[in-house]
Amino acid sequence: MVSARRSFEGTLAIASLRRLSEALAGTDGEVSFALDFGRDDLGTSYVDVRASAPLTLVCQRSLEPFVLPVAVQTRLGLISQERDEAGLPPDCEPLLVAEDGRLHPADVIEDELLLALPLVPVNPDSRLPDEVTGHDPAQDPAGEGRSENPFAVLRELKK
Repeated sequence: MVSARRSFEGTLAIASLRRLSEALAGTDGEVSFALDFGRDDLGTSYVDVRASAPLTLVCQRSLEPFVLPVAVQTRLGLISQERDEAGLPPDCEPLLVAEDGRLHPADVIEDELLLALPLVPVNPDSRLPDEVTGHDPAQDPAGEGRSENPFAVLRELKK
């Protein structure tokens, strides 16, 4: 595939990616991907991986599911032994290939999506429930949502 500079495009069902599915709150949707194999000017074999998918995660702030659009674009340097990693260009991540030279594209795509998952998923549109924060919106008249300046006391002491 490297010598022929092959490219592959397609989609995979998220549910078919077992390890990724275990980390998600839902397995609906598909992963769109493109893999481009080649060799750079220095003779290093590589595969460019592009993948995007809507992944359903559990927000750790609200504990409710939300969809996080994930997009991955990376270059993986194909190496046959771990010591070959030192010879890779700085923009290449190493990918250890089996002795027979076979590569399972679905596994590569799944690995890259797993690496792209946030350690602590938080929905950017979520907020903590009022009972957790102790804030009662009924007691907060409109326009008075801001608290006093915490440095106002220091300003008074300075006078």
